[in-house]
Parts: sequence; C-alpha cells; structure tokens
Amino acid sequence: MDLFKTFALFVATAVAEIVGCYLPYLWLKQGRTAWLLVPACASLALFAWLLTLHPTAAGRIYAAYGGVYIGVAILWLWAVDRITPTTSDWVGAAVCLAGVAIIMGGSRSAG
Repeated sequence: MDLFKTFALFVATAVAEIVGCYLPYLWLKQGRTAWLLVPACASLALFAWLLTLHPTAAGRIYAAYGGVYIGVAILWLWAVDRITPTTSDWVGAAVCLAGVAIIMGGSRSAG
C-alpha cells in the first residue's frame, strides 16, 4: 500500500473512531437523544473494520495511526467543536505527524 493511501486510510480510521466516541459524549454530557448511540455503534464498527485494512495491524502501524489520530482530533476540535486550537495544539500535532513520517518512512529490516 503506498504512502498516500495508507495516510488516507489512517485519516478515515481516525474520523470513524472520533465520531463513534463523540456521539455518546453528546448524549451523556449534552443531553442529546440516546438515538445517537445507533450511528455511534455503526461508526465504531466501521472503525474496527478499517483497522483490518491496514497493511499490518501491529505495533508500528498503530503507533503511526496514533499520530494521525492526534492531528485529526485537533482538526475536529477546530471544525466541529468550533474551538480554535492553541499554538501548542498545532505544534504538538505537528510533532506527532513528524513522528508518523519517521515511523512510516523508516527502515523495515528486522533488528
């Protein structure tokens, strides 16, 4: 799987995970309808399925995914919650994404 497709899959996986957790938050913390649990469950099922599409569902892939998740979560904060991320939010996300690049671009030889 090429680098762009892997990164796009990471982003889709992160969005599915965030939606699956955000909807129960709306129900529990903001008094929204419990019917939000239906799409939340569907989103978390999609998240689990998307994880199976990653080239290797093991430590290295999950570590790289974690960095992308952080970046997507900061974008979610901005786009959905309408909270402007701080400079430290952006710097932290950039550091995480730099870590993703290092992990994904690194050597694959066994050590």
